[in-house]
Amino acid sequence: MAIEKITMPQLGESVTEGTITNWLVKPGDQVNKYDPIAEVMTDKVNAEIPSSFTGVIQQLTAEIGETHAVGETICTIETEDAGAPTIIQEVKTPEAPTLQPSQQAGKNRFSPAVLKMSQEHGIDLSKVTGSGKEGRITRKDLQKLIDAGQTSNMPVGSTNEQVSSPQPVMENQAPNNQSPKLTMSGDLEIPVHGIRKAIASKMVQSKQEIPHAWTMMEVDVTDLVQYRDSIKTEFIQREGYNLTYFAFFVKAVAQALKEFPMMNSMWAGDKIIQKKDINISIAISTEDALYVPVIKHADEKSIKGIAREITELATKVRNGSLTTDDMQGGTFTVNNPGSFGSVQSMGIINYPQAAILQVESIVKRPVVMHNSMIAVRDMCNLCLSLDHRVLDGLVCGRFLHRVKEILENVSKETTAVY
Repeated sequence: MAIEKITMPQLGESVTEGTITNWLVKPGDQVNKYDPIAEVMTDKVNAEIPSSFTGVIQQLTAEIGETHAVGETICTIETEDAGAPTIIQEVKTPEAPTLQPSQQAGKNRFSPAVLKMSQEHGIDLSKVTGSGKEGRITRKDLQKLIDAGQTSNMPVGSTNEQVSSPQPVMENQAPNNQSPKLTMSGDLEIPVHGIRKAIASKMVQSKQEIPHAWTMMEVDVTDLVQYRDSIKTEFIQREGYNLTYFAFFVKAVAQALKEFPMMNSMWAGDKIIQKKDINISIAISTEDALYVPVIKHADEKSIKGIAREITELATKVRNGSLTTDDMQGGTFTVNNPGSFGSVQSMGIINYPQAAILQVESIVKRPVVMHNSMIAVRDMCNLCLSLDHRVLDGLVCGRFLHRVKEILENVSKETTAVY
């Protein structure tokens, strides 16, 4: 027999640490290789850690709520001798889980992977009896249902009957041993961990390492507003999701990035890396956290396609089902503080990108037109933060002017949504 260490894995690009949110095993448990043993949250996503070995869990060296760097030991496991072949014991499980109401449905905590899988296949988790420890529902349970064609005919919300929807584990939720607490003076102490800790670290890194510069340009989006408003009702009836103003802005930025590729660059110490793919990060907020998922190859997508991805990514943020892939590969960030009524802001660059564009609120203002007449127009400020190591005012000014030009020429005659 041999004692092996299981370490904190790297769960995504640039991820350096993870926080244990739940142990799925205890000392003395027999596990097979690849069985999930713990749930971990990082600054990017929640995930399950699989066992690297077949054997018996010896010691859990990481407590729930503790944050460990990638490569640090989180538990130990007793395995067969290193020279002997790994024997995976056969575990007796039901032929297939049943779609019957689970007695523990109200108490279960579902992993993000299970939540995502159930949502994609319309499976009501409250009606699934799991085969895991203490009735826990696993991905294998759902896959057996899918393979057997026994997915629920009544997805949550599809009938008038109200079914309690499982709540995802929020990434900024305090672990049990790190709950907010009142001080003697009545102040509330809120532990900083998980995604809030990661946000703080990234923002400090960005401000310390990147020499920020800012520029702003106002855009007359009157024609864009009229065009979008004229088709939004038909669009949602046809597609089932909203056609937002933001989709037009993201498309305009993607088009301008193709024409000014230097804007799509990153600082890399002794060199600048100009990225080939145009992958636009978009900022999506919850009550207590900020997520930056990515619309990949945005320049190749229509306005409709971008609107769909914005909707899908926002939904994933709300239900806690963002994956590591959803968060990777961004080359330029577009933020939308205008949705909160902001008219001017200075965004902090999403490290290691070279720029972030803030799309501010669209407001009606009196504007002096070319014929010296005054008219009420829909105006929007575009605020650009730039890494002055990579970018200079000239290229940024030209880029921003091109975005302005594209947006001011959006109309039914010039712009295809599909």
